[in-house]
Amino acid sequence: MASSGSDYTRSEDHRALVALAQNLPAVWNACTTKADEKKRILRPVIHEVLLDQKSDRGQVRIRIIWQTGAVGEHKIARQVQSYKDYADYDLLRRRITELNADGLMDKQVAAVLNAEGIVSARQRPFTYENIWLLRQRWGLSAVKLNPVGANPMRWPDGSYSVQDAASALGVTPQKIVDYLARGFLAGRQLIKGQPWQIDLTAAQISSLREWLQHTRRLRRTAS
Repeated sequence: MASSGSDYTRSEDHRALVALAQNLPAVWNACTTKADEKKRILRPVIHEVLLDQKSDRGQVRIRIIWQTGAVGEHKIARQVQSYKDYADYDLLRRRITELNADGLMDKQVAAVLNAEGIVSARQRPFTYENIWLLRQRWGLSAVKLNPVGANPMRWPDGSYSVQDAASALGVTPQKIVDYLARGFLAGRQLIKGQPWQIDLTAAQISSLREWLQHTRRLRRTAS
């Protein structure tokens, strides 16, 4: 008995659906597949989707109930505005406390956390400002470049302290601070409040000393 036209159509539709199901990942990820088309693909197979943002701090729990009755659960991190809602709050506090106890400064702590793949509450890399604020919240003391005693004349990396630069140029430490502020000298602080580390070459020292001597002669002449 010959099959009817409707039977033929159903057979063609069935084959088309099977082919689509086998190629679904490609169809889903295709740049030509629009959002509303993805929704139409999902409607026949998903009965309900439930979102829970309260059970797990900093995470969204997704519960998918399929048309077959099967249930799937997933968790994804969500961007939060406060560390009280941060998913890895306990891990973050432990690591910062450990790194601080190991003598790492805020900028170094931020670099380690970024290397370990730990991100801030807003899912961004850490900066030393983030670490400073969290230390303040948790009552952790700042690690000092030179925790006890007077600053050395020269730092381990060869840069000059304010005292050493003053001695090399024959001026007061306050003058060195003034020169740094005015851009006459190049220096850096790991963070605000830390000692200055000043880069000086022998040629710079010689040139600056000549300039200072010339300036002093002019002042004596003028007086």
